[in-house]
Amino acid sequence: MLQGFKDVPRVVWLLAAGIFVNAVVSFTFVFVFLYLTGPRGLGAAGAGLVTGIGGLGLVAGNFTGGWYGDRFGHRRVLLAASVLGGITLTAFPLLPTALLYAALPLAQYASGVVRAANSALVAVTVPEGARRQAFAVMRCVSNGGFTLGPPLGALVAAGLSSEWLFVGDGLGTLFFALWTARVVPARGASRSPAAAPDGGRGRGVLAELRARPAVVVLLGAILVADVVYRQQYFVFPVFLADHGLDVRAFGFVIALNGAVVLLLELPAAIALRDRPPLAVVGTGLVLVGAGYGALTLGAGVATAVAMMVLLSLGEILYKTTATAYVADQAPDHAVGRFQSLYAGVSVTGTVLGPPAGGALYAAAPGLLWPVCAVLAAAAGAALIRLSARRARAARRHAVRPAHETGSRRRAVAG
Repeated sequence: MLQGFKDVPRVVWLLAAGIFVNAVVSFTFVFVFLYLTGPRGLGAAGAGLVTGIGGLGLVAGNFTGGWYGDRFGHRRVLLAASVLGGITLTAFPLLPTALLYAALPLAQYASGVVRAANSALVAVTVPEGARRQAFAVMRCVSNGGFTLGPPLGALVAAGLSSEWLFVGDGLGTLFFALWTARVVPARGASRSPAAAPDGGRGRGVLAELRARPAVVVLLGAILVADVVYRQQYFVFPVFLADHGLDVRAFGFVIALNGAVVLLLELPAAIALRDRPPLAVVGTGLVLVGAGYGALTLGAGVATAVAMMVLLSLGEILYKTTATAYVADQAPDHAVGRFQSLYAGVSVTGTVLGPPAGGALYAAAPGLLWPVCAVLAAAAGAALIRLSARRARAARRHAVRPAHETGSRRRAVAG
């Protein structure tokens, strides 16, 4: 299997090592609500407001990080955002509660910028044809870190205090900045964006998207899918509790997601690297829909496990492939902006998912999972159809009339 990753540059592996360490200590997103309602004394409404604003900051950071990178250099933006986020998180225990309404969104915004800039940095570092493998490496180490992080965070919170979670997360983010500065060369990665073929800065992003309608369809499908996908974190645990399964069942099922992704992400990237990307993404979204469809069969451990396995398989297929596809389709002068568009769309479910899923579940509990299944499957089917249509068009362009082929051969021979 390692032979399939020979085209992934050494700098990506080194960057992945830093991401793993940072992911291990990025446990504040799991415990922030408990911290706000516990040591900080906020009610559920106040804590929900703070975390909700923080979610908006995360989405905004994802949408803008690549734009900064195209203008100032992706390495430089990654370093600046990591330092800003690290300092903000480390200072959390010292801040009065009122300032947390600004500090958490700032830290989340910096985190979003780091995510987008990191994706863009990989995109400009890795040659086309190896990006699926490179992004699979990044996702695999990140998932590995996030799998280890929550239990480690629980030990820190129990043995010391929950405030040390923010200090550890902040120091880990600062370490990531130092590590990136050391392993990613300043020349090349931080250069100014490439000039467009006409010698200028190229067309605007909207014009570039109009020239690439498949990317627009992909982004729309990912938007729908992410709202559906995130329900595993919001309504799904409530659904389990409503049917007599406690938090231990939810923890087991979520851990299963990490295990499946860690086990199969890299082999899948190798096995499917030559498959049409839109078809792979579409199949992944159909599997996500099938996962939520499994919940319509009843609430129990078996259906919850089936749901999570299908969801994890779908995630493996669509997330890495979609990220690489957007990178491959981006013009040289707008790699960062294309990655920001994808990164931003791919986390909109953190903002749109809770109110949409919660409202539907409250109004008609039996409808939520069928609606999720249909939406994800429809988004996947649209991409599969688009892939098939583009393949047929490519075959038509490849076929030429016999007399035209012959004349061309004679011209070449002459």
